[in-house]
Amino acid sequence: MSTDLTPNTAPAPAENPFGEEASATALLRFATAGSVDDGKSTLVGRLLHDSKSVLADQLEAVEHASRKRGQEAPDLALLTDGLRAEREQGITIDVAYRYFATPRRRFILADTPGHVQYTRNMVTGASTAELAVVLVDARNGVVEQTRRHAAVAALLRVPHVVLAVNKMDLVEYAEPVFAAIAKEFTAYAASLGVQDVVAVPISALAGDNVVEPSAHMDWYGGPTLLEHLETVPVGSDPSEQPARFPVQYVIRPQGGAGVAEEHRDYRGYAGQLASGVLRTGDAVTVLPSGHTTTVAGIDALGRETDIAWAPQSVTVRLAEDIDVSRGDLIAAGRIPTPTKDVTATVCHLHEKPLRVGDKVLLKHTTRTVRALVKEISYRIDIDSLEQRSGADGLSVNDIGHVKLRTSEPLSLDDYTENRRTGSFLLIDPADGTTLTAGMAGEAFDTVAPGATDEEDWV
Repeated sequence: MSTDLTPNTAPAPAENPFGEEASATALLRFATAGSVDDGKSTLVGRLLHDSKSVLADQLEAVEHASRKRGQEAPDLALLTDGLRAEREQGITIDVAYRYFATPRRRFILADTPGHVQYTRNMVTGASTAELAVVLVDARNGVVEQTRRHAAVAALLRVPHVVLAVNKMDLVEYAEPVFAAIAKEFTAYAASLGVQDVVAVPISALAGDNVVEPSAHMDWYGGPTLLEHLETVPVGSDPSEQPARFPVQYVIRPQGGAGVAEEHRDYRGYAGQLASGVLRTGDAVTVLPSGHTTTVAGIDALGRETDIAWAPQSVTVRLAEDIDVSRGDLIAAGRIPTPTKDVTATVCHLHEKPLRVGDKVLLKHTTRTVRALVKEISYRIDIDSLEQRSGADGLSVNDIGHVKLRTSEPLSLDDYTENRRTGSFLLIDPADGTTLTAGMAGEAFDTVAPGATDEEDWV
């Protein structure tokens, strides 16, 4: 898993490089989640249609498919449910990514399934999201799947949550119904550590409060769903996080007649700044070796610059000629302690169970090492949030807490502090299949038992 860190804007003037412009260049990644038949795909379709983000041929195809199914009005859910099985069953099975834009902001939307057996799909879709839209049927209120989606959003540290209370037309647009649902959900989300919750009463089928304000709910004085998406704060000041620069490639000319004289001694380290800010002259530490040096220069887009911030892709030059290779981490500020013992909350994504004693590959940023599953401390019951110990394995969609032993030291931040450098993947070494998504640290601020040492496997 990875996170698209901010600022998501074009470079601002040098005197204020972190100032966000209120323009169409701002980007918000958000995910939608909801129980089966809550109208999630219809909501997404309505959002795309009413924001004029649907091409004419796409709308024509939806109208044609709707007529074949005996429907008089276009079924906007078909704009996102593209798989044949999805259309036949009227459900969402896989994550559907959609891009759209308004004059105020650009959006990348991840429409995730609502079924329990597709929890892994929500984890995938929400892992890069800065906002989650959790849909609730006004007739049913907060149900088990609603709490599950709120828990996953909290687990992934999605900073903003929108509660969209849908099908208000079927409860006669009653304010008490909306107020009761909003109160119950907000209290539950707060118990999970989610503080920013905005509730919006909507009717996706009729278009009430999705893009245009509703004429049927004059008691509601808040923003429409799109208005909130356009104005919610995006990201954070990168200078608030320590700099983390995973090295992706070492640039070193190999000499010869084709190399200009000024480049013969060039040595740069290319990659994407995962978090924070780097400036020329900054003191940095190369991990896991622990060598310290300073930033001699930064090259971006073919020219030298004095500063770089996440998520820019740049080449960093160091003052000293030290051993740095792909997978190393150039860090400034608070330095993570390299360790071979990793404790993490994980979501298992594959049909093949993850068991104690399994040998896997662990991919963290640009570094991949071998690892051993030492212990599965507990499995989290995502409905009750209880920790069920004694599990010898994790099945597909299970969320649990594990302890791993790696063959080489890793420099992980806690996921609660840095979603990008606190996340990793477990991979099957036999065929390269992704098995598990991991988040370093504890889930929901719980404390797991202490670790025990075991031998490396190499």
